[in-house]
Amino acid sequence: MSFYPILDKIFILLHSFIIIFNLSGWIWKKTRLANFILLLLTGSSWFILGIWYGTGYCPLTDWHWMVLRKMGQTALPGSYVKYLVDRLFTVNADQTIIDYLTVICFFAALIISIALNFVVGRDLKSILTKK
Repeated sequence: MSFYPILDKIFILLHSFIIIFNLSGWIWKKTRLANFILLLLTGSSWFILGIWYGTGYCPLTDWHWMVLRKMGQTALPGSYVKYLVDRLFTVNADQTIIDYLTVICFFAALIISIALNFVVGRDLKSILTKK
């Protein structure tokens, strides 16, 4: 029995958790610093490692692609988010739209995280209720 399908599921869960936490970890005061650090790591991977490996590079994606190739999958997209959308919703999403949405959501989450961690310093409930 091959362990690649198990690794595939682990990568799906791990990568999905990272994406969800990047986009929403700023909501809870206790997770804001961790969210900010993970956003910095994600951005560093995309834009610093991306200098050598291509913009948007992610080592998790690279490792997952290795597993999927061992499982016989080919023609994998350049974006993990596109792969995830296609796989979860059985569609063929437009790569350009997915890329734009990914970057917009990333920078929106980063700006919110910076604001809540370093500028506002209050909990989200008090900001929304103006107390």
